[in-house]
Amino acid sequence: MNISYNWLKDLIETDLTPQEIAENLTKIGLAVEGIHPFANDFVFDIDLTSNRGDCLSHWGVAREISAIADCGLRIADSNLERNSANPDLVTIQDADLCHRFTARIIKNVKIKPSPEWLVKRLEAIGQRAVNNVADITNYVMHELGNPMHAFDLNKLAEKRIVVRRARVGEKMQTLDEVERSFSEDMLLICDSEKPVAVGGVMGGLHSSISDETTDVLLEVAYFKRDSIRQTSRKLGLATEAAYRFERGVDIENLIRASNRATELIIELASGVAGDFVDIYPTKREEISVELRYEKIKALTGLDVSNEEAARILTKLGFKSAIRNPQPAIFTVPTWRHDISIEQDLVEEVARHVGYDKIGVELPPSVGAGEYQPNEVRKFHLRQALANLGFDEAISYSFIDTKNDDTFELIPDLVDEELEEKFVTLQDSIIEGAVRMRPSLLSGLLDAVRTNFNHQRKDVKLFELGKVFATASNEMDLPKEQELFGLVLTGGETFEGKSMTGRELDFFDTKGALEVAMDAINLPSLQYKPKEIKHLRKGQAAEILFNGRTVGSIGRINDEISATYKFRQPVYVAEIDLQTLLAEKENAVFYKPLSKFPAVTRDVSFLVKRTTSYTEIIQTVQDQGFDLCKNVSFVDVYEGKGMADDERSVTIRLEYRSDERTLIEAEVEEIHRQILAEIETKLGAKQRF
Repeated sequence: MNISYNWLKDLIETDLTPQEIAENLTKIGLAVEGIHPFANDFVFDIDLTSNRGDCLSHWGVAREISAIADCGLRIADSNLERNSANPDLVTIQDADLCHRFTARIIKNVKIKPSPEWLVKRLEAIGQRAVNNVADITNYVMHELGNPMHAFDLNKLAEKRIVVRRARVGEKMQTLDEVERSFSEDMLLICDSEKPVAVGGVMGGLHSSISDETTDVLLEVAYFKRDSIRQTSRKLGLATEAAYRFERGVDIENLIRASNRATELIIELASGVAGDFVDIYPTKREEISVELRYEKIKALTGLDVSNEEAARILTKLGFKSAIRNPQPAIFTVPTWRHDISIEQDLVEEVARHVGYDKIGVELPPSVGAGEYQPNEVRKFHLRQALANLGFDEAISYSFIDTKNDDTFELIPDLVDEELEEKFVTLQDSIIEGAVRMRPSLLSGLLDAVRTNFNHQRKDVKLFELGKVFATASNEMDLPKEQELFGLVLTGGETFEGKSMTGRELDFFDTKGALEVAMDAINLPSLQYKPKEIKHLRKGQAAEILFNGRTVGSIGRINDEISATYKFRQPVYVAEIDLQTLLAEKENAVFYKPLSKFPAVTRDVSFLVKRTTSYTEIIQTVQDQGFDLCKNVSFVDVYEGKGMADDERSVTIRLEYRSDERTLIEAEVEEIHRQILAEIETKLGAKQRF
């Protein structure tokens, strides 16, 4: 944003030098990147944040300087008549997108080059001169901050304006001589027959000012910010007007801006002011914010008197009926779209007093250092996986739409009855990434691919993060769910070894999940073979908790592997962490270690391939023998000597009493009953 020093001097009563102005503006948050001489002037290059649309004009910057230097502003209100002899001059059909529209007829204008002083003012801030009327509209926009447009009145059908949404198939050639097509969500300014401008973005070529123009219709309006932003992006039109409208202009400054431009057209183009119409269908609601002066000290540490705080806010346009009430109620000026809460007022005072005066100290806080619900459990989960050699990944929450149907999502995340199941961004930060992620797996697999591209083939990653889906509710807010995902591939690495010890597999993934569950102190998960969309058949399972499906685990299928160009197996798991953390933790009991020895028995069974290890464990536990303290997996064998549909599974049974040493006979009796039940219930055959 370029601001002229001489132009500022016309608007404020101050003797500050250009260097002093630049230094003070930077201190209050309007960063001056440089001061450039231009003829007998100096131009400030100001880097504004997106919330300070009020400073996209010389008038807005001058207001800030008036608070800095405690000086007055110079601008006179016009005495032009506000006659409305032609109420049909303007019709607003879509008041939700056009909140206010003013139009002034100016007749008998003479189009010619602008005078030298006006040309130099525009050239100083990087604006090209065109003709006197067009230059005046640009001049007033840079002075007061309100974009405006001048139409050739005689080129408008029926010499009137209709403000409405675009119709299907409508097109128009804009001032840049490009024919553009419009969608039905775009706002157009039209005459009685056709579009003549894209509302708030750019005028049309057909109705533009030319050397033959004699009568002008001057438009100064206020359009909905979101509408202008979307239209500008869709059409690829980044204009000075759109830049200001999408950041917010002053809806109550339209008449002043119109009168200022009209007076200049009368002076420089010999025009005669005619009918004026002000259509204001969508009134702006007045915003009042309460300020407790002691909050300035509490939030910033700055010791500012009530009088000084009130002076700063008053100079910036905030109004209070009583000078020093406690608390004070300030009315927010119509040009400040970024002020809504008490902390905003504190910030206004603090930046003018000086951020550099804020001391270095810890603010008092009763709750400082307290853990939020489940924060400790998630810390233990992270620590447990880090101990297993995992690194934590943090992925983008927005992804490409091509991932919509790639992964099977956790149960109950998506409402299948909704037409639009996923959350879509209207303005993406990364090109193509317009979808809020419904799964963590896309980000984790992207991370694996990045590691592969850097020649790192042994990868173990996990992520805790939220996923999103469309939801039907009163607030029209998306559904958010916190998930836990992990991915591993390659080989197991050991400290001090350059070669991997062994290849990671499905059971390493399952083991990592079990460690995670132990870390958050929950009962064991159950696993059930199932066909999962993104997983390889025969190496996939659904994850159950208390009989409810909460996720999936397995090896990425060949189709996805080919898409990511993976040349080695990649194993993933994704689980509904939010549901798990809502469950009550296991009670922790402490008891002394047994003084008596245990008796262990390893036994191998010949079972069908469809029989799972979980079923064997469950069969043992269901018998409820107190002396059988533990059952664990030892080995599995498939191959020579086995039928194609059989395998040998070896388990270890541990028997122990906390009161005495067991004798062989009682162990053998319990052991015999357990084996018999396994053979009967599962059709297993004992091998040895």
